[in-house]
Amino acid sequence: MFKKILIANRGEIALRVIRTCREMGIATVAVYSTADKDSLPVRFADEAVCIGPPKSAESYLNIPNIIAAAEITNADAIHPGYGFLSENSAFSRICRENDIKFIGASPEMIDSMGDKAAAKTTMKNAGVPTIPGSEGILETYKEAQKCANDMGYPIMIKATAGGGGKGMAMCNNDEELAYAWENTRREAAAAFGNDAMYMEKFIVEPRHIEIQIASDYRGKACHLSERDCSIQRRHQKLVEETPSPFITNKLREKMGKAAVRAAEAVKYEGVGTVEFLVDANRNFYFMEMNTRIQVEHTITEEVINYDLVKEQIKLAAREKISGRNHFPSMHAIQCRINAEDPDRNFAPCPGTITHYNQPGGHGVRVDTHVYAGYRIPPYYDSMIAKLIVVAQTREEAITKMERALDEYIIEGVKTTIPFHQRLMKNEKFRSGNFTTKFLEEEEI
Repeated sequence: MFKKILIANRGEIALRVIRTCREMGIATVAVYSTADKDSLPVRFADEAVCIGPPKSAESYLNIPNIIAAAEITNADAIHPGYGFLSENSAFSRICRENDIKFIGASPEMIDSMGDKAAAKTTMKNAGVPTIPGSEGILETYKEAQKCANDMGYPIMIKATAGGGGKGMAMCNNDEELAYAWENTRREAAAAFGNDAMYMEKFIVEPRHIEIQIASDYRGKACHLSERDCSIQRRHQKLVEETPSPFITNKLREKMGKAAVRAAEAVKYEGVGTVEFLVDANRNFYFMEMNTRIQVEHTITEEVINYDLVKEQIKLAAREKISGRNHFPSMHAIQCRINAEDPDRNFAPCPGTITHYNQPGGHGVRVDTHVYAGYRIPPYYDSMIAKLIVVAQTREEAITKMERALDEYIIEGVKTTIPFHQRLMKNEKFRSGNFTTKFLEEEEI
């Protein structure tokens, strides 16, 4: 087992990893930008090293500074959290070259799963259902047009290196495809340094369902059931829950087996998620594989009563998986609390928190790094907390979430708490009648 882990991240996920490390008897190193010098991860880690100024490119994405921090503190492993360098194959490779264990996927695995077109081919060969689409990369617009007409519109054109909703567009006809072909390639080149495109059939009334998996050095995998991540805005998740109100027990078992097949086919090592789209007829299709811990891992932890970060660290230390295939008997919901104004098109609202009251009680969990007097910097993602509830049924979980949201008071900045309060009262949401297009169609 590792003696000291450096956390190459910030905010609530850095604090989350520090807590698990402390319970495991592992020393921790926090790295921070000058904007985060007063953050809770810096306070609660055993050591802290400043790695640069506020801009991410000069601090949390600064690989030489992070490696130097690990070396001067004698850290034998680095946990990247999520975002930033968590799926950066160059960082994983540099860690390996410097004899520091990267608690995440190997550079080869990140590369293979990061290339969406190649990943799709791999999954197809493993017998995992995939969305109908182009055979690999589309070289020209004429090739894209022929593929679209052969499949039939609507279609999605996607950047093979894409993610986070960037480098993708839905097209209903040749005219829209011609426009998207130029603009989406330009966006992909700017965002990812790669303008290679592929095409998929557009799934009608889609649900975004992901399966949590864990896999060890032997290539042995298990699944920890599904999470429904369909409540999204511009492809960014806002609410997640498990189990999905849409998935039947038969489909749950089938998707779990497919996710295990996917992980074992690529000899995956660590924790990760296999992400699927599920259509109105409950057909499911592989979308992508995330080779890291997810923001929403918390709800899975609550329904299976297990620390996924602990499992991730143990797997990185080449221990066998301690889990087994799980089907939750309880229901958990997570609301992402962002420093944004939902009444002004979710505009970011950095600033100082003047008053803070955190909800509590049975079945309520808050993962956060903020406190009264904390200044939210304008340089990073606007998520400041995750509010998680767990109950016996979905109806009870929604009621508990309503109560917890009413107790959650954050003053000094605007947050998405009012949005979540309205969402919990929406009849379509409460009935489980929603897709990834829900927030485009409903006034919340």
